[in-house]
Amino acid sequence: MNLNDLQLLKSLAYVDGAWCGADGGATFPVTDPASGALVAAVPDMGAAETRRAIAAADRAWPAWRNKTAKERAAVLRKWYELMLANAADIARMMTIEQGKPYAEAMGEVLYAASFVEWFAEEAKRVYGDTIPATQADKRLIVVKQPIGVCAAITPWNFPAAMITRKVGPALAAGCTVVVKPAEQTPLTALALAELAHRAGFPAGVFNVVTGSAASAPKIGGELTGNPTVRKLSFTGSTEVGRLLMAQCAPSVKKVSLELGGNAPLIVFDDADLDAAVEGALASKYRNTGQTCVCANRLLVQEGVYDAFAVKLAVRAKELRVGSGLEEGVVQGPLIDEQALAKVEEHVADALAKGAKVLTGGRRHALGGTFYEPTVIADVTPDMKCAREETFGPVAPLFRFKTEAEAIAMANDTEFGLAAYFFSRDVARCFRVGEALEYGMVGVNTGIMSNEVAPFGGVKQSGIGREGSKYGIEEYLEIKYLCFGGIA
Repeated sequence: MNLNDLQLLKSLAYVDGAWCGADGGATFPVTDPASGALVAAVPDMGAAETRRAIAAADRAWPAWRNKTAKERAAVLRKWYELMLANAADIARMMTIEQGKPYAEAMGEVLYAASFVEWFAEEAKRVYGDTIPATQADKRLIVVKQPIGVCAAITPWNFPAAMITRKVGPALAAGCTVVVKPAEQTPLTALALAELAHRAGFPAGVFNVVTGSAASAPKIGGELTGNPTVRKLSFTGSTEVGRLLMAQCAPSVKKVSLELGGNAPLIVFDDADLDAAVEGALASKYRNTGQTCVCANRLLVQEGVYDAFAVKLAVRAKELRVGSGLEEGVVQGPLIDEQALAKVEEHVADALAKGAKVLTGGRRHALGGTFYEPTVIADVTPDMKCAREETFGPVAPLFRFKTEAEAIAMANDTEFGLAAYFFSRDVARCFRVGEALEYGMVGVNTGIMSNEVAPFGGVKQSGIGREGSKYGIEEYLEIKYLCFGGIA
């Protein structure tokens, strides 16, 4: 791998301030989804190694929590600065192991770093309360304290940002962390660990354990079952989130879950169609459609349906597909064959039930897991793409007549992560924004994630919020102190 700093490419896990392998020496391969080539082999760990990482985090916790907020913030700030200084290498590594275009990967590194910067600042703004007493001789005080050892299980689609969005607030709050990155993208996580080491985090404060898909249940079982861990944060599917939540129940762990979505993008007949098309492109095809907040259903009012469909199909056809390291590429490969199979299944199901392809609809000529940017018209609620998260570059267009119908269609799902709509009617913007049953709503925009706003969903899309001033609260306990005998 061609990097400016080869020390960022790690083939060992990071536990208690040291680089280590699996107990038995087992490893698993990391491959480039664009070429299928072997990139690296990293430790295939299990429950025993995870238990030691938890113990290391527990030993490190008292000293870390007792540092002042300013002291913790200084180390976080150094980590942030190192991310910026090494952004090109991290982005290249991410493109190679995950597949996203280099420009997107660079954008993610900056996005990931922004959470570390934000929470370095928020560490100094953890405020308590003084409550007016009910009795003259008492004083009532509320303080906030770090919850303890935290576990973070992160996905492959945003291998840097999903770590910093969890680890940043945890470390700022005074917690210590054990991270289990996705098996497809451990190299980005280990590069972040190397930079954390350089930044000066004490041994045991930040740990990364790696494992294959076969080992994930062992690692996850230890993270959820070990009573030393007081908090679990997970980003991934609703199915796995339910399982982890159940496993955390016996020890009553606090959980933050950012789960699946089925995001609607509504285009009303009073929308700026060109802006709506660009918003749909940004939301749908970014990261090859492999984001939990990407538009999964495009609901278009009948008066502009045909015009919007033509415009979107033309723009989608122009998107250049290829290896993420090639100049000008805006869509890379799907992460693996399983992802490709799901996309093909959804397209085939839609076509069998009467939908028609306006562009794409098949594997790309490049082969492998590349798939053409696709737009499908005449999609109906009985099709799989209406109910399931496609997680690929397929834009299914649904037709609606009235505002009430659009809201009903959008809310007709067990998920509630993100929604989008386009309209130039100010009153409608408020009505629809308030009526949509989602944790986040983008109005006249296809991208809304940032470090200063709360990220999270409702219904079966999750629990808790990440980013913003609310993100650090997920890693704090509220303690009430009642002082008596004050006269």
